[in-house]
Amino acid sequence: MRSVKSLIAAGAASLLSTAALAADMPSIMPAPQYYAPPAQDFGGWYLRGDVGMTNSNATLHVNSYDTLPAGSSLQQLGHGFTGGTSWGLGVGYEFNSWFRADVTGEYRSKVNFSGTDFASIPGFGPISDVYTGGYKSWVALVNAYVDLGTWWCLTPFIGAGVGAAHIQTTGFQDSGALFTTVGIPPATQAVVTGASYFANGASTNNFAWAAHAGVAYKVTNNFTIELAYRYLDMGTAVHGFGSSFDGSNAGQSSFQFRDLTSQDLRVGLRWTCCDVPPPPPPLVRKG
Repeated sequence: MRSVKSLIAAGAASLLSTAALAADMPSIMPAPQYYAPPAQDFGGWYLRGDVGMTNSNATLHVNSYDTLPAGSSLQQLGHGFTGGTSWGLGVGYEFNSWFRADVTGEYRSKVNFSGTDFASIPGFGPISDVYTGGYKSWVALVNAYVDLGTWWCLTPFIGAGVGAAHIQTTGFQDSGALFTTVGIPPATQAVVTGASYFANGASTNNFAWAAHAGVAYKVTNNFTIELAYRYLDMGTAVHGFGSSFDGSNAGQSSFQFRDLTSQDLRVGLRWTCCDVPPPPPPLVRKG
């Protein structure tokens, strides 16, 4: 009988200790775990430098050929500029992995213009004009770019920019010749009458805009190299005071380079110099 009582007492004690342990379990369970969400894309400030080859194009406005008499004809040959170079610097900010913007300034080297016009005007005979001139410029732009993704470490991008162009033209010369005949056939003789016109260079400030397309290669986390094409529109370039060789036709020159554009091939370097760490994300409870 005593053994039965002892067994009952031991069982009761075991039940009481199990209940007490269960009551204490919440206090000894591990605290809830927290973790930070994945860091979001974050960019930083960068410096950039660019060098490029320029290919200018424009329409030469010749005031005397604006309106020609009926029966006249005009042929333009070889109008164009020599190639040039550009050097630029800028500072920008990369907002995230796909959008960035920068402010750039550049110097564009002098390029030379040449061309020839042949005009046939009733009552005057054939006329030829040989033109020489040129310009150099400074351009400042605010640009924005969209990176289109990365494949095999290459990131294609597109962009656009707006700003201003300061254009400085060089002296302009028009060497003309008028071909006539004198005498009575068959004893006729060709006569060439020459004349030259000179105009000083002048400067002008115009609105400018650009379109970009290219590909970037990230060499390191802080160093990126770009190969890009850019279309640049700089408006109209003008010339200063001009006159003919004998002092006639003196006054503001009407010769202009209208719709002055350039198609540029550029190599750029970007250095992310001042990364700003993002603020710490809020902790998120796990489970």
